[in-house]
This record gives sequence, structure tokens and C-alpha cells, in this order.
Amino acid sequence: MRSVYDVATWVFHGKNWFMGREKHQPHPISSATIAERHKGLLLSALGLTLGFLILEVIGSLWTGSLALLADAGHMLTDVAGICLSLVAIWFASKPPSPSNTYGYVRLEILAALANGVLLLSMAAFILYEAYRRMWSPPEVLAGPMLTIAVVGLGVNLASMWLLHRGANESLNLRGAYFEVLGDAMASLGVIAAALIIQFTGWTLADPLISGAIGLFILPRTWNLIKQAVQILMEGVPPHLDVREIETAMRTSHGVRDVHDLHVWTLTSGKEAMSAHVLVDDLSDGQHILNDLQTLLRERFNIEHTTVQLESDRSPLIKVSPGVRL
Repeated sequence: MRSVYDVATWVFHGKNWFMGREKHQPHPISSATIAERHKGLLLSALGLTLGFLILEVIGSLWTGSLALLADAGHMLTDVAGICLSLVAIWFASKPPSPSNTYGYVRLEILAALANGVLLLSMAAFILYEAYRRMWSPPEVLAGPMLTIAVVGLGVNLASMWLLHRGANESLNLRGAYFEVLGDAMASLGVIAAALIIQFTGWTLADPLISGAIGLFILPRTWNLIKQAVQILMEGVPPHLDVREIETAMRTSHGVRDVHDLHVWTLTSGKEAMSAHVLVDDLSDGQHILNDLQTLLRERFNIEHTTVQLESDRSPLIKVSPGVRL
């Protein structure tokens, strides 16, 4: 559970004793990330994928199928990606320290980015190899290729079933889910290629379908990388609108204006916000802070907030024309 506590501080500015208050809520960041709750599912998916990877590598060497080898290579990125996810979850569970006050929750996003880069590299390799084999397609054993592909599809579907819940909540698990989804599509492609070769003898089906698998991977990989980079750049979460948040805060009781508003994502499911709020009366600051905290939590699901209250944005010293100081 996330720990929640309230802190109010007085900040003094210049001779006028300009008063402000800050509200921090909640601190510290909980180590129980969304991805951590699904660690058991990741471990199960890892066991299934790793076991079939070994079988598929042996099968690709036996049958000479590039499509099967492409699927095996993609499964290798699955294994690496899931391992990265598990390592990231382990680090994210470590408590905050004086040198890492947010803890290690961002490692989940770094793992998702690494998964995306692995997938992109694998897709490029598949496309290159498919192009090369189109000019000299090798002989392929369609029967064993078909059997291995059908077993692989079953493994992928089982892994997808394990990961689909967590994929809706965690970017890290979403990366692993997309990798398994890509594998499932690759297995369908391998099955189609095996059937075509089995019944027609047209061996070009193998590199053509391999290239289609590579093209299928690319857009999903690019989307995953974009989401990870957006979080690492501390961009506004796509499901939130800063202008809507600012308007809602301005309508809260006692608030005159809002400025220096920033919203960003710490890790999947954990958004943070900071803002300066101009108020009518600082003596009512605690009620204003409580109202804003409730608004941000209930309407926008933002629980980690830092709000500084200000009573006046006018300059502390006013210089009139012709007056010498």
C-alpha cells in the first residue's frame, strides 16, 4: 500500500515576509509497483518461452526454415525481455535511499526501452535475412516445421493469457506482452509457410512470410519505445490533459490562479504533479490544500503532488518612474 502523509512548510521571501506553503503527498514512493504484483506471471511465461526456445532452435537447424529461425530469434528476445523485466521489478522493490529518493521504480521503464531496442534489432535482422533468402531459397522440411510451429503457437497463447492482465497496467509487462503477441503472429506465419511448402513446394513462402513477421513487429516496437522515451523525458502522461487539470484546480474554492504546473510519470500507474497556486487567503491554506489533494486524486488519479501556495504574485519592490533609490 502507498504511504500517505501531509507536510506543510512556510517559505519567506524578502522584507515582506511573503508566505507560501508546500504540500507533498504521498511520500515515500511505494516500492510495490504494478509490475511486481504480476511477477509470478512473468516467471511462468519465462519458463514456457525458454523451454520452447530450445526446441525451436533445434527445429530450425533441422528443417532449414528461416521463418522458424526468425520465430526462435524473436523468442530469444522474449526471454531476454522477460529477464530484464524481472530484474527491473527486483530493483524497483528496493526502498528509496538518500541518493535515490524515488527508489528504483524508473528501472521498469528502462527495461521496457531495452525490450523495444531488442525487438527493433531482431526485426531488422529478419528483414535482412528474408531479403537475402529470396534470391536463393534453401530446401525446407515442411512437416517438422509445421509441427514445431503449432506447438509454438500454443506456448505463445498460454504466455499471452498469463500476461494480458498486467499488460493493461504496466508498461514493462506491456513490452513483454507485445513480444509474446509478436511471437504468436510469427507462429501463425510459420504455420502458413509450412502448409504452402508442404502442398505446393513453393519455398519462397518461407522468406516472404519471415519478412512479413519482421514488418509486423516494427510498428508495435516503435510505439513501445515512444512510450518509454516519453516517460523518461518526463512528458505529460497521454491520458492526462494539463489544461484540464489547470482549469479544474482554478475552480477549486479559494484558488485565484495556477502557474508552473508540471505533470509527469514516475513509473507505470504512478503519476506526479507540482504547481504554484495563488490563493485569496493563506490562513485558509490547509483547507485549500486538502481540497486540491482530493480533486487531483479522485478526478485525475494523481496521488503524488507538490503544491506551493502563494498569496500575491506582484513584485516585492515597486519602482515608480522618476523615483531614485
